[in-house]
Amino acid sequence: MDANEQESIIGGKSFTAVAVNCAAKAGEWIKSKMGSFTQLDTKYSMHDLVTEVDKGAERMIRNLIGTHFPTHSFLGEEGVEPGPDASAKALQEMSDSEYLWIVDPLDGTTNYVHGFPFFSVSIALAHRGQVIVGVVYDPSRDELFVAERGKGAYVHGRKMQVSKESTLSHSLLATGFPADQHVALPANMKGVQALAPKVRNLRIAGSAALHLAYVAAGRLSGFWEYSLNSWDIAAGSLLVEEAGGRLSDITGEPYHIGVRNISASNGLIHDELLKELKAAEAAG
Repeated sequence: MDANEQESIIGGKSFTAVAVNCAAKAGEWIKSKMGSFTQLDTKYSMHDLVTEVDKGAERMIRNLIGTHFPTHSFLGEEGVEPGPDASAKALQEMSDSEYLWIVDPLDGTTNYVHGFPFFSVSIALAHRGQVIVGVVYDPSRDELFVAERGKGAYVHGRKMQVSKESTLSHSLLATGFPADQHVALPANMKGVQALAPKVRNLRIAGSAALHLAYVAAGRLSGFWEYSLNSWDIAAGSLLVEEAGGRLSDITGEPYHIGVRNISASNGLIHDELLKELKAAEAAG
């Protein structure tokens, strides 16, 4: 057994297999509840929604992971108080964990609430702060995106590779509208205004995890967004990396699980994307 295999298996149980199983079961349950949730609340802002389905899916994932790996730490969106300060504090408190599962049980809750079929389950496992497994599952399309460090990224069992566009003018980019209305949203709007005339087109579909998966699959040339949390990005970050892409924060500093302002691309357009964001004073 080589080092990579030792890193991805403990006690005879594959980390990746457990992550895939959790994502599939949670996704199936989430889809079955679509249109029938009974409780809708807001968290950090009117744009930051949560339902009992989010909470139930997180309990399901937490319990399944705990059954297999009871000594591992768990960081899930619904177990953290709303707001960026609480998110940063929760991550910091778990920074010394050897194994940390980072989970967004339903990324794209607003879409889910409105019946717009672009939402996902995002599950990552970090080993001493480095993401080693990333799984993003889209239950609407039954698409499973899986990456294991050093072993590539896959969808439908086929290896993914980022797109080949070498300039912004040929690129399809995605972004998102942050829940933070005071700082992050104005910064993002500057980026949208600057980039829209210079790219082939922009998409804003409402799930950061799926946007990252689409960069990995070559469906998007790049993606940027502000004021995200570790559970929005962690799984997708490994998908992009293992598919040959590049990640950084908006200023170009290397990605780590504490990054909140993210830029991801096929690598070929990355510097040009960061340059335009900086010129638009949208670099955070």
